[in-house]
Amino acid sequence: MARWCGRLRRGVAIAAAAAAIGLPVAAGAVWGAVHGVAEVGPATVDVAVPHIPGSAPPSADEAPGLGPEVKRRLDAAVRGIMKEARVPGVTVGLWMPGKGTYVRAFGIADQHNGLPMAPDLYMRIGSETKTFTVTALLQLADRGRVALDDPIGKYVDGVPGGSRITLRQLAGMRSGLFNYSEDEAFFRALTSDPRRSFTPRQLLGYSFKHPALFPPGQKVDYSNTNLLLLGLVVEKAGGRPLGDYIRDNILRPAGLGHTLFPSDAAFPGPHAQGYTNQTASGEIENATDWNPSWAWAAGAMISDLRDLRVWARTVATGTLPDGTPLISRALQRQRLTVRPTAIPGAGYGLGVFDVNGWIGHNGSLPGYESLTVHLPSARATLVVLLNTDIDHGGQELSTRFGEAITKIATPGHVFSLRVRPTAG
Repeated sequence: MARWCGRLRRGVAIAAAAAAIGLPVAAGAVWGAVHGVAEVGPATVDVAVPHIPGSAPPSADEAPGLGPEVKRRLDAAVRGIMKEARVPGVTVGLWMPGKGTYVRAFGIADQHNGLPMAPDLYMRIGSETKTFTVTALLQLADRGRVALDDPIGKYVDGVPGGSRITLRQLAGMRSGLFNYSEDEAFFRALTSDPRRSFTPRQLLGYSFKHPALFPPGQKVDYSNTNLLLLGLVVEKAGGRPLGDYIRDNILRPAGLGHTLFPSDAAFPGPHAQGYTNQTASGEIENATDWNPSWAWAAGAMISDLRDLRVWARTVATGTLPDGTPLISRALQRQRLTVRPTAIPGAGYGLGVFDVNGWIGHNGSLPGYESLTVHLPSARATLVVLLNTDIDHGGQELSTRFGEAITKIATPGHVFSLRVRPTAG
């Protein structure tokens, strides 16, 4: 299974079924030297975030609560990771009904002018886009426009093995199709001109020249190719462009006014600048204005902390903030039926993972990382937003933060996507 949110290429070897798609880690240790920053600033910002109607308190003893001492420990944990990994800025939101709220912004949003990170900034959310695309597919299944066990060949021509690969297998990362974003020619094309626009068909071409990795349904293997195909299905069955369908059928009903599916590189303000080493030279660059068309249905979307808080619970429960269903209970059960992965404690359903009870997704594309998850047993929600995607110690930073925060706040349900290195 490829890395959970999908950097561009394979990097260091890890467990065979969980191989990472990342450039060799060059990053965190040299950040300060490259940018002349000796240490990430520890300043924090607290904000109030609106209450979500219908949120109920967690069961007793599920977590210790977010009192002053726990918040001090959380502050220290976040600052410690920032200092160690040279993270420019991060925003964290943790909501535990009946036990407290923790919302903080740390560090800086812009290395050029030193503007502080803030909870109201727009951010690119990468593979969290998958939760929206798959939700659109499930809505269309509810409406009888598609069936999850239809073959992809019914909707999209030219897919290798398209008569045997189902929409359900695509949504569950079990198609066996090669991940286009791991193709060397694609990597060269993107990094040589990161502001260029790609079409879904161009991107699929990078995948389809490779043989299938395994027969469909055999195992879970993360591939952005799957979501491009589902995006095309949504467009055909929904009768409109993917971004328009998601806006009208998901974002507006959920009240997500600060979430969008961009059609180009435009980025609403205010937003954080994003920094990456996924470049042609391997040097760190500002990727804020890179065109996200290369990720499309797999990772092009933009959102903010408030909207992602709402979306986390919506995905995990299948219901809108007002309590009405976004998708049927039957399809929600299917979405949350996870299959095991090579990562202990982690399973993948239909466009979502379940990691020790935390349901949701993470995201990464050059310059940004995110994590948006909900713990139904405690009604807890965690959102982490970063303005860098540079790994540290072979680990994605959103995972580092998620693990550190949940060890303190929900020790019975620690979010961890750590993978085991292969021998040799």
